[in-house]
Amino acid sequence: MSKSTDPADLGAVEARSLIARKALSPVELAEACIRRIEEVNPAVNAMVALDLEGLRKASRAAEADVMSGKPLGALHGLPIGIKDMVDVKGLPTTFGSLIFKDNIAAADDASVTALRAAGGIPMGKTNNPEWSAGANTVNRVYGATANPHDLTRSSAGSSGGSAAALASGMVPLATGSDLGGSLRNPASFCGVVGYRPSFGVVPGGARATALFPLGTSGPMARSVADAGLLLSIQAQPDNRDPYTAVVGGKTAWAPEGFANLPRRDLSSLRIAVTDDYGYAPTESIVRSHFAMAIKELSPLFASVEETHPDCTGADRIFSVLRSVMFLGHHAKHLDEQPDLVGDNVRQNVLEGRSYSAEDVGKVLVMHSTYQQAWQRFFETADFILAPAVTISPRDWHELYPTEIDGKPTKSYYHWLGMAYASTLSGHPSITIPCGKDANGMPFGLQIVGHRHDDLGVLTVAAELERVIAASGSLALAGPDIAALRKAAPLSETPGFLTTG
Repeated sequence: MSKSTDPADLGAVEARSLIARKALSPVELAEACIRRIEEVNPAVNAMVALDLEGLRKASRAAEADVMSGKPLGALHGLPIGIKDMVDVKGLPTTFGSLIFKDNIAAADDASVTALRAAGGIPMGKTNNPEWSAGANTVNRVYGATANPHDLTRSSAGSSGGSAAALASGMVPLATGSDLGGSLRNPASFCGVVGYRPSFGVVPGGARATALFPLGTSGPMARSVADAGLLLSIQAQPDNRDPYTAVVGGKTAWAPEGFANLPRRDLSSLRIAVTDDYGYAPTESIVRSHFAMAIKELSPLFASVEETHPDCTGADRIFSVLRSVMFLGHHAKHLDEQPDLVGDNVRQNVLEGRSYSAEDVGKVLVMHSTYQQAWQRFFETADFILAPAVTISPRDWHELYPTEIDGKPTKSYYHWLGMAYASTLSGHPSITIPCGKDANGMPFGLQIVGHRHDDLGVLTVAAELERVIAASGSLALAGPDIAALRKAAPLSETPGFLTTG
């Protein structure tokens, strides 16, 4: 077991193994998670809607199945946090929007149904910014989510509630989604793992723009193995997603492989490293920590070269495509209920309206050129290592960075350039904890692999995770749970942003 004797601190793989061996009761695990939520969630505000009665009932049923010798699913008895962009029957799905603050889900989303079928127990919703717009988890329905490593700082986003809940031991697994880094950025800030899979690996038939290959769901966890376990259930065939390759009822990959990661020899790998992809406004403190980490990790590989794919036009491509998506989905909300729409969503809709059809057409061609450049680059590189985020975590009152190292940013999402570089190319990318920066905050190392080589990314990440855990300078301890228990409720902090 882990050093902590509290079941809330167990990883998902370890907890599931103990449950199967009758060494841990699902009821015991559920009660430990409930207790941790009651103790620390007031200070962090990561879990925003809970079904504790449902959790207790499901955990008792899970225990009965174990004791009776029934076959157990891959997630049997594991509580799971669900991002508040996804329906869980009987719980609010607000999307962080005042327009939907009273919306109660009538049925489970297909992804939640799959988790339940594998024995997982969706226990509540995790916080996100309004419509997942922006990388600071603050909205006018539930307020802000603080970073459990420092309650004055942002948990990033948009899956900030999931990351903060994981880091503070409220849940062993959580779901998230990622367009401009919404799985990877909060993982970096909170010191957990966030994995953005290749497009189509995790079905997204419920996406408002299902034919537009930018946003995807994925797993969040406290280790790579735990993320792989959750991914093995999320990555199921679903013809409702136009990018999921289903042949004869099966996908082109074997989802069970994600739950049983093979070992990987790092010594033959050709690694590219970059701290800005040639365009991202990376803060000096991030560059310094990344350089230190690469110096320590470089001897593991066959070769390490400072280089990156041609990212010409990345900012323009992401700006136009993102704003057009928001225009299509949220223009009605802004037109009909403008007072209930937040600044980030409003900004994106208005930006979308500023572009002509010619602007969009040119960007679609630029996007094709961009992804082709990435494919050529990966003919001579196996993986890219990079920082996950351009900045060290800042005060959560700051909706987004308006400047980085004294230079103004272009928009509320410009600081996410380290993440949307690979979003635009469609390549899988994972963020793993890699020490603390000079501000004493978690640093996330991003690993990007070949398109559709999801298993490869996970195996390399798992190997680096082992090396980092044994490192004196790069290993990361979790947040101070005792201090979180004693902290004042976040809702008492000025600028918390709830409607009351």
